[in-house]
Amino acid sequence: MKKPLKLGIAGLGTVGSSTARIVTSQAEELTLRAGRPMQLTAVCTRSRTSNKDRGIDLSGYTWFDDPVALATSDEIDVFVELIGGDGGPAYASVLAALKAGKHVVTANKALIAAHGNELALAAEAAGVSLVFEAAVAGGIPIIKALREGMAGNSVSRVYGIMNGTCNYILTRMENEGLDFETCLKQAQELGYAEADPAFDIEGNDTAHKLAILTSLAFGTRIESSSIYMEGITSITSADIDAADELGYRIKLLGVSVKTDTGIEQRVHPTMVPKDANIAQISGVTNAVVIDGDAVGSIMLSGPGAGGDATASAVVADIVDIARDLSLPVFGRPAATLAPYVRSKMRTHAGGYYIRLSVLDRPGAFAAIAKRMGDEGISLESIVQKRRVGSDAESGNEPGPATVMLITHETTEKAIRAALDAINADGHIAAQPQMIRIER
Repeated sequence: MKKPLKLGIAGLGTVGSSTARIVTSQAEELTLRAGRPMQLTAVCTRSRTSNKDRGIDLSGYTWFDDPVALATSDEIDVFVELIGGDGGPAYASVLAALKAGKHVVTANKALIAAHGNELALAAEAAGVSLVFEAAVAGGIPIIKALREGMAGNSVSRVYGIMNGTCNYILTRMENEGLDFETCLKQAQELGYAEADPAFDIEGNDTAHKLAILTSLAFGTRIESSSIYMEGITSITSADIDAADELGYRIKLLGVSVKTDTGIEQRVHPTMVPKDANIAQISGVTNAVVIDGDAVGSIMLSGPGAGGDATASAVVADIVDIARDLSLPVFGRPAATLAPYVRSKMRTHAGGYYIRLSVLDRPGAFAAIAKRMGDEGISLESIVQKRRVGSDAESGNEPGPATVMLITHETTEKAIRAALDAINADGHIAAQPQMIRIER
């Protein structure tokens, strides 16, 4: 049997501790599967506090205070980076490990989204592996599916629910009729959302993951800064209710589509038909759909976060290295990745949901319909809610009417132009809400 594959783990938080525990507690089974023993030899963490319960006794391993020192140590063959962050010690240690001829396993989506092109070139120049299954959708093997399982397909679209915090909030809003702020607070209390939740609810987390999937799906260099991004903070109970009445659910999707003019990457709230597979994904679960020419459409779903689920993906990457399975980082040599060409969002075609708060004045509805018609937009359905403050006995003036529209397929450019004109006409009391429909 081959000599043991020596591992060094930097970062002993939830995922790092779970990874260490799996590697040590399942050593015999992993050896049988990989054909080679895997041996944890060294660790690195900011705190060596002895009374911190990590679920595993780490006293017998070499401890490093500096992750770069661990990354370049002769004691390891594989550097497992679980520190986090797109720069700082994570970036420095991963780059050092690759240049030192060490294989690298990471769960760091921010690092790969920011520096994936550079790191891939460094890994392939050194003849070592750089693998990151755990960086996207936790325990779901979506990287392996795109890089290996879909190798015989030309992919046209990849999209999915990639942030459990947002999906949890939207699910609670729908199922229990709660508002956004209440659901967010409860998500924080349960540990699903951070004290500062902006990275999740504004779409940044999903964007990092989408950038990685785009490179794998379409053979382009990673370009996360070009992703169109909207979060879920503008979603109201009225939108959730309207979606339900119209046969849809609202999900925060990351979508990457190959078009005639380039690659369109976008993260935003989306209405999906209730009978769509992805509409059934609730709570903190993640799901990713891949559309390929040979296999059609497939969906993978499962836990997108959590110590054990993410560690499962980390260990799977370690096993691949032990098996001597060495593949190009993004499924093809890094030097051959095509430059990313952005497809303009305003050319995006599809259906749209629009919510308007229409003032009670003569000609308002006619003016709105005209603005839509001027841009060639036809409507599939219209729902008008009871006016606020319209009780004649109260003596109040009629308040704005909430009007919800579903359009037939049109372009982003046409929708934006119509809404700008409607807003300028002064017939609405607030900024219009627009949500794209993905079928």
